[in-house]
Amino acid sequence: MNTRTIYQCLRDAALGIHALSIEARHDQGLVDIVINGWRLTLALDNESLAHCVHCQSADGEQSGLEDWQRYGSNPVDLLSLWERTQLERLLAP
Repeated sequence: MNTRTIYQCLRDAALGIHALSIEARHDQGLVDIVINGWRLTLALDNESLAHCVHCQSADGEQSGLEDWQRYGSNPVDLLSLWERTQLERLLAP
């Protein structure tokens, strides 16, 4: 699964095209979310969106840090400042 596809999923949530629901929050600064059937684990750093740790598409395909680091970009890195701010607002406790 490529970085751009996952970015599009995050972007759609930021734009309100697809709803984002929070599944779980972890003590380690991780949050599990669902967007249009996609399951993502995001890392937060002081309530800011740091990076995407893991993603599973609606059809079961999976990607993680090891896949994105190989190509040098995490899906979160592709978000504009506005998109990132919107997602952080949606993820706020």
